[in-house]
Amino acid sequence: MARLLNVHRDLPLPQDVGSKVAMVTGDYLYYHYGCDGIDDRGWGCGYRTLQTLCSWVRFRKLKLNQDSRQTEPSLREVQEALVAMGDKKPSLIGSKEWIGSYEVCICIDHFYDVPCKILHVNSGTELIDKIPDLLQHFQEVGSPVMMGGDTDASSKGIVGICIGQQQTCLLVLDPHFYGDPTFDTLTSSSYLLWKPLDSFMENSFYNLCLPIVKKAR
Repeated sequence: MARLLNVHRDLPLPQDVGSKVAMVTGDYLYYHYGCDGIDDRGWGCGYRTLQTLCSWVRFRKLKLNQDSRQTEPSLREVQEALVAMGDKKPSLIGSKEWIGSYEVCICIDHFYDVPCKILHVNSGTELIDKIPDLLQHFQEVGSPVMMGGDTDASSKGIVGICIGQQQTCLLVLDPHFYGDPTFDTLTSSSYLLWKPLDSFMENSFYNLCLPIVKKAR
């Protein structure tokens, strides 16, 4: 199944558009449930978001003429790497155990020698405090961001931010889609959408993983 490239590009901005809008810069591929023939529904969202971030890192390193592996790591390769790094027990390999932002962070470092920064908030209501960090990240680095939580356990990619007059929105790219994606199916089914900050769960903490690679000139 072919991966969609830069799927957010044709999505209109929110109606409440302010003076500050920042998006992913550079190329990435959209990874989602079942995109490689493995049915990982119910457990693979963190792995798929990791693969999306890895695709951006790979494209960026190639543009900078830096050495990089030629493909994104498979689900099994991710599990094997986490075991090899001592983060998980060998029983992870071949299992349906979830991974979160921390595992995504160390896997990107392991596979691509690229560091990541983790932003933590105790509640969705505190995300507003991290908006300056996210805005700066998209302006200065431009990579997608992985977002995970506890009560809100659904991993998601963040590929943009819009600070409006009335509200601030994050551009969410959801890996939970299963099937053959198109821009229309993703937007009509809310797998790609501008999500207001006040719609994130108050009773869930969130961790955001931000890959740090310099911008290509």
